[in-house]
Amino acid sequence: MKQASPATPETGEISGRVAGYGLFMLTLVYAFNFVDRQILVILQEPIKNDMGLSDAQLGLLSGFSFAVVYILAGLPIAYWADRTNRRNIIAAALTIWSGMTAVSGLAQNYTHYLLARIGVGIGEAGGSPPAHSMISDFYPPQRRATAMAIYSTGVHVGVLMGFIIGGFVSQIYGWRVAFMSVGIPGVLFALVFFLTVKEPTRGRWESSAEAAYKPSMRETIQLLSGYRSFWYLAAATGLTAFAGYGNGNFAPSFLIRNHGFTVAEVGVVLAVFGGGGGLVGTFLGGFISDRLAVGDKRWYLWLPAVAGSLAVPLGFPYLLLDNTTAVIAFLFLVTICLNTYLGPCLAVSHSLVPPAMRALTSAVLFLVLNLIGLGLGPLTVGLLSDFYTGYFGDDSLRYAMLTVGVLSAPAIVLFILAARHLPADLAKRPAT
Repeated sequence: MKQASPATPETGEISGRVAGYGLFMLTLVYAFNFVDRQILVILQEPIKNDMGLSDAQLGLLSGFSFAVVYILAGLPIAYWADRTNRRNIIAAALTIWSGMTAVSGLAQNYTHYLLARIGVGIGEAGGSPPAHSMISDFYPPQRRATAMAIYSTGVHVGVLMGFIIGGFVSQIYGWRVAFMSVGIPGVLFALVFFLTVKEPTRGRWESSAEAAYKPSMRETIQLLSGYRSFWYLAAATGLTAFAGYGNGNFAPSFLIRNHGFTVAEVGVVLAVFGGGGGLVGTFLGGFISDRLAVGDKRWYLWLPAVAGSLAVPLGFPYLLLDNTTAVIAFLFLVTICLNTYLGPCLAVSHSLVPPAMRALTSAVLFLVLNLIGLGLGPLTVGLLSDFYTGYFGDDSLRYAMLTVGVLSAPAIVLFILAARHLPADLAKRPAT
C-alpha cells in the first residue's frame, strides 16, 4: 500500500490538514444539498394550501419525480467523475441545484414546480458520488467509515438549517422567499468550493496498478454483480431510506395536522430533534463501526441491523401517542437509529472495488437507495394517506407513516445476509 506524503508541488499529494479542509467543505456541500432538498418538506403544507394539492402530489414532488431524474443522471455523471476532476463536477452540480431551488420560488403552478424539482434532481446527481470518491482518496481504509459518517452528517446539518430557515422565513415572508433564501447562497458557495478545495490524487492509498486502472462502466457493473453482499446491503439501505424519506418528508405535516404545530414551531422541533438525532446517529454509526470492524468487518453491516431492530418498535409510540413531549422524544430516538447505516455501508462498498470504480459504485448504491427510499417512500405515504382518509379521517397520515415504517423491517434481515457474504466478497476483490 502506498504511503501518503505531505502536499508538495512535485508529488501532488496532500497533507492531513488539506484533507480535513476538503472533508469539511464536502460536508458543507452535502448540507446545501439537503437544505435545498428538505426545504420542500417544511414548506409542504403552505404549498399544498396555496396550490390545492393532494398528499399524493406532494409525495410525487418531494420523492418520485426528484428520484427518477437523480437516478438517470447519476450513473453517467459518476462514470465521468471516475475519469476527470471531481471538484469541478461538484462545484458545477452545486451551482445547478442551488439555482433551481431559487427558481422554485417563482413557480406559479404545479407543473412549474415539478420542472424546477427535476432541475434540482439533475444538479444533485453530481454531488455525492464524486464526493465519496474524493473522501476515499483523502483517508485510508481504516478511517473511511468515520470520514464517510462525518460527511453524511451534512444531511442533518442541511435538514436542521432547512427546517429553521424554511419555517421562519416562510412564516414571515412566505414560501417563495424561503426557496430563494437558501438557493442563492448555494450558488455563491459553489465558487468558494471551486477556488479553495484541492483535488486529491486518485488511488492515493492503493497500489500504483490500482490507481492507474481505468475500467469501463460495464466492467464496474460486472464486478458488482458478483458481490452478493453489495446487493443485499443496497436493498437494505433502500428499505431503510424508504422509512427515512417516506416518514421524514411527511413529519412536518404529521406534527402540524395531529399535534397542532405552526410551520415555525415544526421547523425548530425538527431541526433540533430530527436534525440533531440524525447527526448523532450518523456520526456514531461510522465511529462505532470503524472500531468494531477492526476485529471483524461484518460489524459494518451488523451495526445497522441492530439499529434497525430498535427503530421499528420505537416508531409505534412516536406515531401513535398523543402526548406531544413523548412524541418528540421518540422522534429523536427513531431518527438516531435510522441514520447509523450510511457511513458503514459506503465504506464497505468502496472496500469491494478499485479506486477508479468508487464514484460509480456509490452511484449504483444510491440508485437503489433513492429508487426505493426517496422515489417510493414519500409517494407511498402520500398515496396511503389519501386512501386511508375514508377509514381514519384526520388520522390517515399517522397510519400511512406507521405502515411504511413496518414495511421497512425486512432491511434488518438484508443487512445480516450482506454481512454473511461480506468476507467471501472481500476475498474476491480484484488486485488489478
